[in-house]
Amino acid sequence: MFEFKLKPREAAPSVTANDPSAVFVVKSLLYPLAVVATLWSCMWVWEEPHRGPYFLLGVLAFITSAEFFDMVPLRRSRTPWGSLLRLLFDITVRWSVVVSLLWALLCVSGFSRNYREATIASWALLTPLVLWGGQLAASWLLVNAGERGIPRRRAVIIGLTDLGASLAAQLRGDPLLRTDVLGFFEDRHPSRVAAHESAWILGRSADAAQFISQEEVSVVYITLPMSRDSRIVRLLDTLRDCTASVYFVPDLFFCNLIHARFDQIHGIPLVAVTESPFYGMRGAAKRLFDIGIAGGLIALLSPLLAFVAISVKLTSAGPVIFRQKRYGLDGKEIIVYKFRSMSVTEDGQESYTQVSRGDSRVTPIGAFLRRMSLDELPQLFNVLEGSMSIVGPRPHAIAVNEQYRRLIPSYMIRHKVKPGITGWAQVHGYRGGDDLEHMKKRIEFDLDYLRNWSLALDFSILFRTVAIVWRDQKAY
Repeated sequence: MFEFKLKPREAAPSVTANDPSAVFVVKSLLYPLAVVATLWSCMWVWEEPHRGPYFLLGVLAFITSAEFFDMVPLRRSRTPWGSLLRLLFDITVRWSVVVSLLWALLCVSGFSRNYREATIASWALLTPLVLWGGQLAASWLLVNAGERGIPRRRAVIIGLTDLGASLAAQLRGDPLLRTDVLGFFEDRHPSRVAAHESAWILGRSADAAQFISQEEVSVVYITLPMSRDSRIVRLLDTLRDCTASVYFVPDLFFCNLIHARFDQIHGIPLVAVTESPFYGMRGAAKRLFDIGIAGGLIALLSPLLAFVAISVKLTSAGPVIFRQKRYGLDGKEIIVYKFRSMSVTEDGQESYTQVSRGDSRVTPIGAFLRRMSLDELPQLFNVLEGSMSIVGPRPHAIAVNEQYRRLIPSYMIRHKVKPGITGWAQVHGYRGGDDLEHMKKRIEFDLDYLRNWSLALDFSILFRTVAIVWRDQKAY
């Protein structure tokens, strides 16, 4: 059976109620307050009045940055310089989107002329560094000074399951959570539990309520299956007599979650098992990224596009642009554009023959276009029209989709986002190839991209694509 073995990059946690109060406040307000404070400082340096248009800009900046920077995490401990630089890059990308949105709004409303260019420019340039430094300083203060200022919480876990052991490791390893895990309550015999964990067993679940009261435990995590089992009902009844906060930790990882998140409909809780990462402002940021990159590349490469079109027309019979049906967002059919590189065309709906090295169907100019990926350039117009993205899972011919969706579990989940001109799989060497094992690895990377998407990841894939094109020996 096909299994996903890639280790996802650490997701950026948002503010949660499990954070101590000081951490909760810092996560919630650090970035928006730092943005406004930097604006105020720039206004003071340039002797601008702290009222009128600047007050409006400060309010808009606070609201917008709170939305975009909620997901940037505080660092738990000493972090390698490479990770710190990636953090700075991620903050800069997010801030660029915020500034672009704010300035576009001010220009459309006619307020932009009320601001001094030097003030806005210095604010735009300084803010990413202030946010970066502020995050590092806040992390250091909370971890070090917090030893005296933030009281620690005592916690127990009911259920020594794999999920419970993982939760304990996370709580013990994150100094910002300020939580001491005293141990587990487990009804199974110690011989059925891993030896290194059995020493942490405090007793059976029936003993939990008394222990919690005597030891002043403030947090209880239950990692047992959520059910109407009589044991669970009795456990919850006994815990109601305690003052500790009680949390159920549902085991959802068996579902192979794709961008999991919690939501609700009029108070009814929902858990997203399979969801697109592009909801809310994330979708707007992704679309702005696509339009900006695609529009800029079309303007920059227009002479090359014209030259390639003329070359294709003069060197072989047939249309300049090859159109093929493929699956797009949510599995809906789209038409993908490419410069024609072969003497034959297949619509890809009924059958598709993978191009091989030395394929006689490839024209002389087409071989060069495919090796340099120039045949993909017309897909920039797919991006502008909204059927594709700059970065995303590469679209497969419909016949290929229908073949592999029956062979690879979760294959169709890759269509929860728009297909891309380049993708996470391609920069890891999985470009082309039509065998089952190769396709499995490509799908692994595609789903890893969905789980861990960020604008910084998109930029990274874009830069790596440019570097790979010049030395790729697998394109033919």
